[in-house]
Amino acid sequence: MAIVCLAVAAVASCDHAPEKKLIEFGWDEPDTAYLRRNIGRMEQMPFDGCVFHVILKSRDGRDVPLAWQFWGREAFTLADAGQAREDLWKTPRRRFRHNFLRINVTPGNVDWYEDFSAILANARLAAALAREGACAGILLDTEPYETPLFDYRRQPANARRSWEEYAAQARGRGRELMRAFEQGFPGLAVLVTFGYELPWLESNQGARPLAECANGLLAPFLDGLLAGRHRGRVVDGYEPSYGVRDGAQFAVTYADMRRRVLPATCASAAGRDALSLGFGLWLDNDWRHNGWSAASPALNYFTPEVFEASLTAALRQADEYVWLYSETPRWWTPEGGARDLPLAYVDAARRARRAAGLD
Repeated sequence: MAIVCLAVAAVASCDHAPEKKLIEFGWDEPDTAYLRRNIGRMEQMPFDGCVFHVILKSRDGRDVPLAWQFWGREAFTLADAGQAREDLWKTPRRRFRHNFLRINVTPGNVDWYEDFSAILANARLAAALAREGACAGILLDTEPYETPLFDYRRQPANARRSWEEYAAQARGRGRELMRAFEQGFPGLAVLVTFGYELPWLESNQGARPLAECANGLLAPFLDGLLAGRHRGRVVDGYEPSYGVRDGAQFAVTYADMRRRVLPATCASAAGRDALSLGFGLWLDNDWRHNGWSAASPALNYFTPEVFEASLTAALRQADEYVWLYSETPRWWTPEGGARDLPLAYVDAARRARRAAGLD
């Protein structure tokens, strides 16, 4: 996958294995006000934390979703986050010790060569809010929803700047971003939804140049994140595992990442060893095509039994984090309780936690 370097293979090692955690992330994603009001009820569910978002109040009175304006030209400050900070301060946490504040690579309208100061300011702000909220860190959603941020072919200056130049710039920006995160929150975890596996898969396992891939620049950007870390860590959430129903596949994927994918990157050996590998599961996987039945769970893509087995395997194999995504079923709602979520799945998640040694 590397274009201008080739690294030597290495298998990750660490002094001690971290405890495994299960994180919730989906269309029921709460804001800080919801967390403050409902944390007690949320902590009754089988998770160690959740992904949440922050609403800012700009100086001109606008409500600004930080996640969707993070990678843009406007810099926000702690003064814009007054209500969110108060919510976080006043949210008691007993079980949910591993919450993640969400940010996206949106609107993505800043070229890699343009002024990056607003994005770095927003990174320091997001990290500081996560620290004040006693969170585990930041969830960086690397899916480019609005702009082809990682596609070299669609960069504004690609006619006069080579792939190697853009890759070097993306690597530098990743390093700057990680350092900004750690300025706001030393030692934080940065959980990315897609990691090296996305450009690896798009490149046909390294056979196709990254310059021709829709997310080719994601690889050098991740190199930079790893190079910029001091006390913090980067967690690859591995979103392509969303639909895995064969539990044995998690071990195969993990070994492939460690022995083939990471050695083909430009990340240093220390950076590769420090990268934590996780997995994502989509409970109502591709429901638009597969459907979702709360009344008849046996008809679902993940039946409760298959879901339990898959989640158990993912938790056993991950270095630390597994995240559970859902759209139709909601673990919590504005009314407070779950919706379109059969109890069989809640019980299955509890059993998977016990089987994997979390409880």
